Amino acid sequence: MGEQNSNPIKRVIVIGWDGAGSFVQHTSTPYLDQWMKRGASTVRAQTVSPTISAQCWGSLLHGVSPDKHMLDNDKAAVQRYPDDSPYPSFFKLAREAYPSRKLAAFTCWKPIMDGIIEEGIGVHKVSVPDAELGEAVADYIKNNQDLYLLFVQFDYPDYAGHKFGYGTPDYLEAITETDRFSGKIFDAMEEAGWLEDSLVIITTDHGGGGVNPKGHGSDEPLDKTVFWTCAGPGIKAGSEVPEELGLMDTAAVACRAMGIKPPHAWEAKVPEGWFNN
Repeated sequence: MGEQNSNPIKRVIVIGWDGAGSFVQHTSTPYLDQWMKRGASTVRAQTVSPTISAQCWGSLLHGVSPDKHMLDNDKAAVQRYPDDSPYPSFFKLAREAYPSRKLAAFTCWKPIMDGIIEEGIGVHKVSVPDAELGEAVADYIKNNQDLYLLFVQFDYPDYAGHKFGYGTPDYLEAITETDRFSGKIFDAMEEAGWLEDSLVIITTDHGGGGVNPKGHGSDEPLDKTVFWTCAGPGIKAGSEVPEELGLMDTAAVACRAMGIKPPHAWEAKVPEGWFNN
C-alpha cells in the first residue's frame, strides 16, 4: 500500500523522448538542461537489450528486462498486456495503492497505450502527434490539478533518426524541437505551482546509429547509451548517478517516489542514498 503521510512528493511525472539516446549533449536543450541541474543526471545510463522501443518502454514501465515482460513492437501493437502478469507496470501499482487518484498517459506511439500500459485500471490515455502532444499535456495539467501520475512519450527524435540518420543535423534539430514541445509541459507545471513538489524523470528508450546509421537494436554504445535525469524532493541537485543505473530503474524510482513497495519479481532498483531526507 502507499505510504503517503510523510511523503513531500505530490505527483510523479515521467517524460520520454523516443530515440534520443545520449545525443542530447550535442544539441540545444534549454528546458532539459534546467531539469538536469535541479537533480541527478547522466548521459551514460544504459538501456535494455534489444534496444527496440517496446522492449525498452516495457522495461521502464514494468521494472523487468525484456526476457521477462516479453514485449516487442509487434505484440504491443495487437495484444493487451496480461492482467495476471507478475510484472505489473507502475501505473497498475499506483492504481492498487491509490484507487481514487488521477493517472494519465500521453504518447505519440499508440502501442504504449494499447499493449504496454494495462487496460481497465483507470488511466486517462491520449495519443496525438508530437506537435500537439505538449500542448495537450499542458491543457490537461491546467484542468486537472489533482493529477498524481503522468507518463509522456514524444516520438520525434526517433522518427528523425530513422529518416535522416542518428546524429545528423536534422536529427539533432528534432531533439531541440522536442525540448521545445516539452517546455510547454514544464511551463504548465510552473503555472500550476508544481515545480517544488513533483518528482520528474526525463529520459529516452534508446539511441541509434550504432550499426545502422538510420536504425537501432544493437548493443553498440550509440544504441544503448541514454540520458537520464531525475529531480524533485529527496533528490539533491548534483546528486551522483551510479554507473550501474539503467533505464529499467526508472520504474523503481517512480514507485519509491509514490511510497509504493515494488513487487519482489522486479529487477529495477533505486540508487543507494536517494530519498534519504
